Amino acid sequence: MSIKDLAQKVVPKSIEQAARDYVYNRNCRLKPSQYREALEKWYRFSKGVDPHLDNPQTLGEKMQWLKLYDATPEKGKLADKYLVREWVADKIGEDCLIPILGAWDRPEDIWWNRLPERFVLKATHGSGWNVVVKDKSKLDIENVVRKFNRWLPRRMAMSGGFEMHYEYCEPRIIAEQYMEDSSGGLRDYKFITFYGDVQFVLAIEGRFTDEVSGTYMPDWSPAPFRYGYRVGHEGDIPKPKNLDKMLRFAQKLGEGFAFARVDFYEVEGKVYFGEITFTDANGLSSFDPSSFDSEYGAKLVLPEKKCFKGLML
Repeated sequence: MSIKDLAQKVVPKSIEQAARDYVYNRNCRLKPSQYREALEKWYRFSKGVDPHLDNPQTLGEKMQWLKLYDATPEKGKLADKYLVREWVADKIGEDCLIPILGAWDRPEDIWWNRLPERFVLKATHGSGWNVVVKDKSKLDIENVVRKFNRWLPRRMAMSGGFEMHYEYCEPRIIAEQYMEDSSGGLRDYKFITFYGDVQFVLAIEGRFTDEVSGTYMPDWSPAPFRYGYRVGHEGDIPKPKNLDKMLRFAQKLGEGFAFARVDFYEVEGKVYFGEITFTDANGLSSFDPSSFDSEYGAKLVLPEKKCFKGLML
């Protein structure tokens, strides 16, 4: 068990958040030449092992390497939940995009009266900064405004894991149409790709209720391992009717990237793009059995090192 896992079992949430804020503020003060050492310490704290960045072997180690040495402006653009839409439309068609209801630079500018009763608000420059609204009449608007005023200035890369490509994203707020499938929620189909070649799929259902997850090979046969980061208990997720289409789309969107996780939803027989991420769960996802971490690490060929904003980190 890592120090992080132990701390999360015994430390109150308020203290945990204070510690996160301390780490964030410290990281913001670091010089770029200090990012690698700080990333190594963070990974050791989170996983209980060193990342071996000079000779990474496991998939988890190689994702840490990619954060520092393959953090490109293109990745930043595609991690941006607003800017990625044009690229996705060009690659697989705009019909796969969840309809957008508005975009704003400040939460004070949101025109609440024009939004429907159900919608989703997202900060475009990070992960997890979302507000799902199922009943606008019960929405605490002042609280939502406070949240986005706290999220928008934050640099996702400095939260701990140094996902440096997020430094190229543009902070803004978007509202998307609320989506729901036959589960009463939204099943999330996450395709893990190496240079566009789909390796396996992580499927999640009931994220905000009783979360269930399953790991599958591209033909939807059960994978001989379990994969994920703090996902719910193992269960059987229905095979999507449009699996073949999702596989083709994941291949198109993942082309050219050493590692990309491409997410889709299936609603009323249609496939919708969720997001593309280049550092799945900050590179902290685990395999069970753990031997598959090395097996998939061996399959992932790293690209040449690249500078970050003119610097070699």
